[in-house]
Amino acid sequence: MSNLKVHSSRHFLFLVVLAIISAFALGYIALNHGEAINAMWIVTAAVCIYLIAYRLYGLFILNRVFRADPSRMTPAVRYNDGLDYVPTDKHILYGHHFAAIAGAGPLVGPVLAAQMGYLPGMLWILAGCVLAGAVQDFMVLFISTRRDGRSLGELIREEMGNIPGVIALITCFMIMIIILGVLAMVVVKALAESPWGTYTVAFTIPLALFMGIYLRYLRPGRIGEVSIIGLVFLFLAIISGDWIQHSSYASWFNYNQKTLTLIIIIYGFVAATLPVWLLLAPRDYLSTFLKIGTIIGLAIGIVILRPVLEMPALTKYINGTGPAWSGNLFPFLFITIACGAVSGFHALISSGTTPKMLANESQAAYIGYGGMLMESFIAVMALIAACIINPGIYFAMNTPLAVLAPAGTENVVQSAASVVSSWGFYITPDMLQNIARDVGENSIVAKSGGAPTLAVGMAYILHNAMSGWLDTSFWYHFAILFEALFILTAVDAGTRSARFMLQDLMGMVHPQLSKTNNIFANLLATLLVVVFWGYFVYQGTIDPKGGIYTLWPLFGIANQMLAGIALMLCTVVLFKMKRERYAWVAVLPAMWLFICTMTAGWQKIFSPAIGFFAAARNADTPQIAFSNYVNGTLTAFFMLVVLVLAFYSVKTALAAFKSKTPTDKEIPYAPLPANWQLPAT
Repeated sequence: MSNLKVHSSRHFLFLVVLAIISAFALGYIALNHGEAINAMWIVTAAVCIYLIAYRLYGLFILNRVFRADPSRMTPAVRYNDGLDYVPTDKHILYGHHFAAIAGAGPLVGPVLAAQMGYLPGMLWILAGCVLAGAVQDFMVLFISTRRDGRSLGELIREEMGNIPGVIALITCFMIMIIILGVLAMVVVKALAESPWGTYTVAFTIPLALFMGIYLRYLRPGRIGEVSIIGLVFLFLAIISGDWIQHSSYASWFNYNQKTLTLIIIIYGFVAATLPVWLLLAPRDYLSTFLKIGTIIGLAIGIVILRPVLEMPALTKYINGTGPAWSGNLFPFLFITIACGAVSGFHALISSGTTPKMLANESQAAYIGYGGMLMESFIAVMALIAACIINPGIYFAMNTPLAVLAPAGTENVVQSAASVVSSWGFYITPDMLQNIARDVGENSIVAKSGGAPTLAVGMAYILHNAMSGWLDTSFWYHFAILFEALFILTAVDAGTRSARFMLQDLMGMVHPQLSKTNNIFANLLATLLVVVFWGYFVYQGTIDPKGGIYTLWPLFGIANQMLAGIALMLCTVVLFKMKRERYAWVAVLPAMWLFICTMTAGWQKIFSPAIGFFAAARNADTPQIAFSNYVNGTLTAFFMLVVLVLAFYSVKTALAAFKSKTPTDKEIPYAPLPANWQLPAT
């Protein structure tokens, strides 16, 4: 008992120290927001907040709100079919889950949001993650685990009824296809004509297969051994990739966008149908080494260099007139930064692959809440990387070329420098040319989308932190590779989760088609999924204004609407479990997302300045007009879906509140088998 008290006292003291440090860091940022501040203050505040949030809020939800029972059998143990339901070591599952949820969002969103200054993005990333994003990921994972790992739409059908369930199933699948198409297109663009990137990504596939076989048959349970092997060979792949790029073998890995699209479609199909322990889980675990290792390297680099944030705390573009993207701070900052704060895509993973691999429900907070905290830290690093760059360079890279250098301009660099300087962010042509030369590009002007800006920031941090070891160009191209590998892991896991969702839909036609152990149903559903998102990606490679680019503007709003839907489900389940006194945990973020997405949707439909229909009426070509009409119509449809599901959420919650007994649909309690141990994974 005395040892327990000592441990509790030390733990409490540790949390108090963290709270004081984080309060001091945030206070310093607030009091000095009109001056240039050191990036160390943001890193310090973020790390302290994440540690406090996990210990106090994440475990509060696990133990008090859900009352997790470590003795309860999970679906991974109950079914354990060696294909989709596979009890998995918590660290490997953390790697899979983290790699699956961490797509383009935490890298690109914060970079684009930096046009409004570092302060709004920083606050939303920290508060949004702790109070909304991590809560959603964890709660959906726990709820799905208690219901045999069912998908989000199927969970809504079970808890709210057939009408909202069918609507949710169809809508979730539509949004998932849009998200997968966008993510796959980002990977294609990053790897096109890049032998280094393509070779390194390809290298991870046989390495992951070896790791899966090693853990399951050769050395079961030896996580440490396989981790070292994977890390060594991953580093070898990265280094040898640079050599491949400058060798005669480069042509073997040099593909255009069309060919890469077909390769990724085939890979997505294979990864979604093979047993999860063989390729998907070990490859995601392997990718996590690179992801977390790179981010930790960036954090250490910031500690060493202590760079000053060049971007102001707030810029004049909070009024919605920014050159990188249009929209006021409210609501569009909360749409632009999604995955780093809260993302509906995560709910599809938390109700897709992850609950079918969870060995013990007591690990749900570590994987669900903890995984989102790490992704949020990545978003913080991305924001810092963008904000340490000269603001003039930032806007020269992220502003459309038509604004910087109208058609017919002879000296594009001179024109870009002049235009950006006229906005109050002074730069010279020499500054633009020097950076382009440093990173090995012909030009950095109008390198929009956020990813190149992040790569430049990362390159300078890593190059200078390592005292010039390897040139800036190496680190720039390493950062581009990092982004591609980062995003591809979301595509393969997302495809598998989309297969589960489609099987739930097909099961309404014939029950056998919903069974995940039905090989024919698995292959058919996976084929349809990759054809759906693959079609949009392939069309985008043929026509730069068609295919997935038609639906690209829907990505942010649709994703955040999905997060709101997931949190509505969490609210309903808490009421049905008779835990309504804790419903605020899900209600508050659900209400915030409802307000943000409805406001953004309304403006994108009716605003004469940024609305889809206004853009369609003023379009220069029929194709652009058609794209905007499609986006406007789909936005209205998704808004209607959210309103309908909000109505059914309130209706179901009120009925559950009036009931004297729990009415939730979780699987009845069954204990873990006696002396059960985690099998080889």
